Amino acid sequence: MEDAPESILVYVGLDRFGDGLMKLPFVRALRATWPKARVTWLAGKGETVYAGRLGGLMTGLIDEIIQSAGIGLAPQELLKRPLPGRRFDLILDTQRRFLTSLIVKRIRHTRYIAGTAGWLLSDARSPRREKPPGMIRQMLDLIEAASGQPAAPGRARIALSPEIERQAAQLLPDGPSYVGLVPGAGDRRKCWPRGRFIALGQRLDAPVILLGPDETEWHAELKGALPGALFPFQATALGADPALSLAVGRRLKVAVANDAGMGHLLAAGDCPLISLFGPTPARKFAPFAERLTVIEAQSFRGDEMAAIPFEAVSGAVEAHLRG
Repeated sequence: MEDAPESILVYVGLDRFGDGLMKLPFVRALRATWPKARVTWLAGKGETVYAGRLGGLMTGLIDEIIQSAGIGLAPQELLKRPLPGRRFDLILDTQRRFLTSLIVKRIRHTRYIAGTAGWLLSDARSPRREKPPGMIRQMLDLIEAASGQPAAPGRARIALSPEIERQAAQLLPDGPSYVGLVPGAGDRRKCWPRGRFIALGQRLDAPVILLGPDETEWHAELKGALPGALFPFQATALGADPALSLAVGRRLKVAVANDAGMGHLLAAGDCPLISLFGPTPARKFAPFAERLTVIEAQSFRGDEMAAIPFEAVSGAVEAHLRG
């Protein structure tokens, strides 16, 4: 492993909410690899959700955030030094546009790591011969190229406030083996039939239904079909707050989720996850979790979520509960 850097700059274009959720394993692995480094997150082309809605999860992981910096946009930037007066021991450039990489590399640094153009501009490269399809795996390759060791997100836990932990404990008291069910997704094509989630919940001793703001209209239906289920986000004014979602996820024995942001958030909290995929490729979008079961419609000769049979999901849940 190279000498540990004292200062690290991570360059991204921008981070929308979904991007930020998917990148949480990278942020955790970054801190786990270099626990004493000062990490600066630079959003060169727009805003980052790490300065907004997900900001509360960044405590201890990111030390400084610069957003809407106007870096990496135009060729004339090559004529000057971005971030004048700043220097970093290590730059991790997470995007692959050649012009942008040339501009980012002009920030003063000791080492620069980027996968652009087959690692052409990078001071070190990934040992992988082919670019992995998943964005997170590509980002973790940057850490591995720079450090010379495997990236391990699980070694850096996302810190939550004691108050959030207390609220989660009140919503899901100790005792039962809770199973989380996440029936929603921003794209309804990615939703496993709701009736099958209901049938699954009816088999469970302690179902926990996680409904986001776009699924509140389902609350009455699900509550009527599952009178013994808990609906933690409907029982608190915080709703599906990211920190509370993560704290609730830590109290689940396992969760079943569609390809949606909540799945990535639960995985970031180290919740064992059964992730369901249909129209989107799991190899590209699956959450990065140490305890992950992926069930794809394509395994059952279909590409719609309804192709995933009930028995495949219920069997996976039973296996997690046994193990």
